[in-house]
Amino acid sequence: MRNVLMALGLVLAGCGRLSEVGKAPSLSPVESGNEYFAMAGGSLPGAAPPRGPSADASLWSGARASLLGDQRARQRGDILTVVVEIDDKAEMTDTSGRSRTSAEKMGIPSLLGIPQRLDDALAEGSRMADAVATKGASSYQGTGSIQRKEKLTLRIAATITQVLPNGVLQIQGSQEVRVNYEIRELVVTGFARPEDISRQNEITYDKIAGARISYGGRGMISDVQQPRYGQQIADKLLPF
Repeated sequence: MRNVLMALGLVLAGCGRLSEVGKAPSLSPVESGNEYFAMAGGSLPGAAPPRGPSADASLWSGARASLLGDQRARQRGDILTVVVEIDDKAEMTDTSGRSRTSAEKMGIPSLLGIPQRLDDALAEGSRMADAVATKGASSYQGTGSIQRKEKLTLRIAATITQVLPNGVLQIQGSQEVRVNYEIRELVVTGFARPEDISRQNEITYDKIAGARISYGGRGMISDVQQPRYGQQIADKLLPF
C-alpha cells in the first residue's frame, strides 16, 4: 500500500509539471508577498505631511519629500536598496597520520615442575614456556583539501515589513526576471538598524543581521540540471 501511495504521489507531481510543457514559467504575483501587505497597510514612502500656511511661507522644508529631507527608509512600507557584493575565497588543507605497533608474549618456564608435566600433554611442538605470543601493527594516513571561490554582485529593492519594539527594521525583498523560458529569482530577508542605512537609502548585506540571501532559478534549464524525482528518491533511500 505504501508503494502504491508513493507511486501515486510521483504521478501527481509529474502531472503538475506537465502543465508547464511548452509554456514559459509564470511569475509570482506581487500582491501575495509580505512587501505588498506592508506597503498597503502603512504610509507610502516619500509621502509628504499636510502642508500648512507656515510650510508654504518657508523656503526650506525638512519633509521627506523635499530636496533636503531625509529620504532614508524608516517605517513600515518604506523601500530601501540592498547591495549584495560577495567575493569569498577559502582554502583549507589538512593532513593527519597515525601509526602503532604492539607485541605481547607470555609463558611459564617453570613452576614446581608443573609446566614440564603439562608439556607432555600438549600437542607436539607446544610448550608452556611459550604459551602466548601476539604482535599487532596499524597505520593510517589521511589528506583533505578544500578550495572554494564565490563572487556575487547584486542590487535589490527591499521593503520594511515590520518595525520591532527596539527600533530594528525587518526587511524583505524579492525579484524575478524572466529571460525566454528561465526565471531568475532573488530573495533577501533579515534585520537592519536604521542608522546603518546610508544617505543614498542603501544598505550592504554585511550589515543585515540574520540575512537570508537566495539566488536561483526555475525553468527549462533548471529542470535539465536537476536529477529526476526517481533518482533523487533512490539517492535518499539506498544505503550504498
